Amino acid sequence: MENNEEKIALHLENVTMQFGGVVSVNNLSLDVPEHKIIALIGPNGAGKTTAFNCITGVYQPTNGLIEFMGEPMVRSHPVGKAEKGYKGQNADKYANEPILAPTPDRITALGIARTFQNIRLWSSMTVFENVLIAKHMRAKQNVFSAIFRGNLAEEKRMREETMALLCEQGLDTYKNEIATSLPYGLQRRLEIARALATEPKLLLLDEPAAGMNPQETLELAEFVQEIREKYNLTIFLIEHHMDLVMNISDYIYVIDFGSEIAEGEPEAVQSNQKVIEAYLGVSEESA
Repeated sequence: MENNEEKIALHLENVTMQFGGVVSVNNLSLDVPEHKIIALIGPNGAGKTTAFNCITGVYQPTNGLIEFMGEPMVRSHPVGKAEKGYKGQNADKYANEPILAPTPDRITALGIARTFQNIRLWSSMTVFENVLIAKHMRAKQNVFSAIFRGNLAEEKRMREETMALLCEQGLDTYKNEIATSLPYGLQRRLEIARALATEPKLLLLDEPAAGMNPQETLELAEFVQEIREKYNLTIFLIEHHMDLVMNISDYIYVIDFGSEIAEGEPEAVQSNQKVIEAYLGVSEESA
């Protein structure tokens, strides 16, 4: 994506993730401008969730650079056994730079939150508790406030903000319910509310419409657009529901077998022959 006037929230450059001899993400470069909704799509197994895991510190990429808000956040290059068996590109590009491999909690603290393809709520906790725990990411507490009971006011503030967030997301009536007892669509909404509780600048959504019916998917599309405006968010999402992707995305990147095969605005991507072939396959006669 090229627009010199846009500020870039997330920048991936030559990101490669190799597991043994398998290259799951191959030399991926992309930009996510601030306050936009950007989609990453592709067939099953294309490497989309692996890319998200590299961004959020679940995996340390084998090679490449990831910048957040203009600052290097993740940087790596193949070393040791990985260097000998490296099948990707640009093996030496970052070899003279220090490796940066922050943990997921550190990346969350920087302002990146995510949801997961398979919902990961704390199953033994209530709706309220799921969001309250996430609020502690921004807690202003230390050993002295704990000793002198100064954290009581902070705890009160977090509980009030948790309740306000549940009210905003239409989840307040379920506050005392066990999180995993909610209908599937509400569990998805709760997972997003929990991510919002960390006060992110960038929200990563991994297949948020998975398992939803058409009506729930339509409501989700409205919900994502609403929270983008309300919380001044940048949103980067993976999704298989093409109607959802085409309706809410400002720009789309398409990958297949870990490599980018297309990018552009929704209309252009939808009619791109490489994209059509990646999703539908190519018959032997036309290949």
